[in-house]
Amino acid sequence: MKLIQSKAHTAFNYRYLGGRLWPYIKPVMFRVIIGILIAIPLGLLDSVTAFALKPYIDVVVNGNTLTIKGFELTRNLLATAIPWAIIIFAVVQGILKYTSDYFSSWVSQTISNSVKVDLFKKLTTLNSKFYDVNSSGIVIARFLGDPDTASKTFVDNMRHIITSATSSIGLIAVLLYSSWKLAIVGVVVLGGAFLPVALIRKKVKQVSNAATVLGGRITTSYNETYHGNKIITGYNLAERINLDFRSRIKEVFNLNMSLVKRAGWMSPIMHLIASAGIAVVMFFGNKLIISGEMSTGSFASFITSLLLLYKPIKDLGNTLTNLQNVFVAMSRVFELFDLVPQIKDSEDARELTGVNDGVVFKNVDFEYDKDKPVLKDINLEVKKGTTLALVGNSGGGKTTIVNLVPRFYDVIGGAVEIDGVDIRNFTLKSLRANIAEVFQDNFLFSGTIRDNILMGKFDATQEEIDKAVELAHLSEFVSELEHGIDTVIGERGATLSGGQRQRVAIARAMIKNAPILILDEATSALDNKSEAIVQKALENLMKDKTVFVIAHRLSTIKNADKIAVINEGKLVELGTHDELLKHEKGAYKHLYDMQFKKA
Repeated sequence: MKLIQSKAHTAFNYRYLGGRLWPYIKPVMFRVIIGILIAIPLGLLDSVTAFALKPYIDVVVNGNTLTIKGFELTRNLLATAIPWAIIIFAVVQGILKYTSDYFSSWVSQTISNSVKVDLFKKLTTLNSKFYDVNSSGIVIARFLGDPDTASKTFVDNMRHIITSATSSIGLIAVLLYSSWKLAIVGVVVLGGAFLPVALIRKKVKQVSNAATVLGGRITTSYNETYHGNKIITGYNLAERINLDFRSRIKEVFNLNMSLVKRAGWMSPIMHLIASAGIAVVMFFGNKLIISGEMSTGSFASFITSLLLLYKPIKDLGNTLTNLQNVFVAMSRVFELFDLVPQIKDSEDARELTGVNDGVVFKNVDFEYDKDKPVLKDINLEVKKGTTLALVGNSGGGKTTIVNLVPRFYDVIGGAVEIDGVDIRNFTLKSLRANIAEVFQDNFLFSGTIRDNILMGKFDATQEEIDKAVELAHLSEFVSELEHGIDTVIGERGATLSGGQRQRVAIARAMIKNAPILILDEATSALDNKSEAIVQKALENLMKDKTVFVIAHRLSTIKNADKIAVINEGKLVELGTHDELLKHEKGAYKHLYDMQFKKA
């Protein structure tokens, strides 16, 4: 799946999204409930000040009397009590707000982290094809950015909705208490503030999807600049790179501004609606005061409630707008969960416990893209303990052949067999446990040399580690380091030379001790001195293994048991070094003569 093609079709299927998110909410439901219970009084306390204005103005300011169930509230009592009560309520509200913020943050981060852990697990199950068609930037944006938007922001927005809704209910209650006639007018007018939210829903979805793609491209720019810094400097590409980046930033700006143009009018419209509501209320309120149907205190309380009501109504509208973006991100997250690896275990897959006979390619066909064949009718046999070398023109399909053995990709025709069994009938875990790889550009993880070697076998003993280091010709190099094998090598092994990285990779493969070994251009990027050392290490690694080796330097594969010449996806020659050299017009003889004439 190409992640840039996401449409977020379920973005507004709220029942579906809620059901998918429920397994992450359920473990923290107790704290969610506490947060909701806190948010309710937190919102209701907004109405206390407005409610207190009625007795304050009627009794304290105008000198009227107020009796509640036979108890007379005097002017002096209310003059003292009301200000203190407002302060106490403000303190209580502050404590509740802090507690609500804490619970909301804890819950949202817990949910977000749980989603990220499961998404990362999904990422590690996806096949090579997925990484071929998706850039690092879009993967980071989708697997790291969307969970935060979907999970953390969702909880915050729901809390704001509850607080704003309860605040609105409390203030509406004060309105009704002050004058039910005016309350109907005010609530109907302010209710119109929600209408614009529904109008921009589709635009939010469109912009959110596009923004994720552009955000991914920007992240890719940073990744490529970081990893390609020497090429950028050496080829004077800084100006071109800066232009491309500026172009992408401008695209994001234009995209965001397109949303502002369509959604930016919501706030002034809501303000106009609220102002109109206040104006209408004041018009009718004046008549009620003049006619004696409403006291001055009631009107002041009503107007204050109406003004205070504008904020939660506006917040509610803005929150609902923000939720549209949250639902789009949530839909994209569940799209990722629904990705199905193309390469997976069959229902009756069995364990591969070793190699007894060897590996056979039977009439193998393969293509990366539909109707664009890369391999055509490949037939090869590599007996246990023997070495098959693959040579031929660049892009001819050599690497593709070795990538089929650990099932980085699956054949589209024919079969790859181990001991007469199609490898698709083995579990992926057991198949790959029996294969070790050393590539041209081996990836080393941030950490120590020891950490990277142990990735071949995490429970290896110190004796096994020492042996792997020795056979990989790393002993002398490691002994010169201050911290020895526990030296931190940086991201991608940046502090090591090419030959040193290769030897660490060889030690990693050595300690795995898998019966099948794949060497893909393991020495092609090295100078002669480094190559000589690495070649010795490789010879140690290859002992008693079934080996596939790809090499451009034919001198390194002269002793292979069989050499296969692969050109344009076809097997054009197969034999030993001496046998193939006898074919005067053969493809291998041609490659050999060209290489050694140059030498």
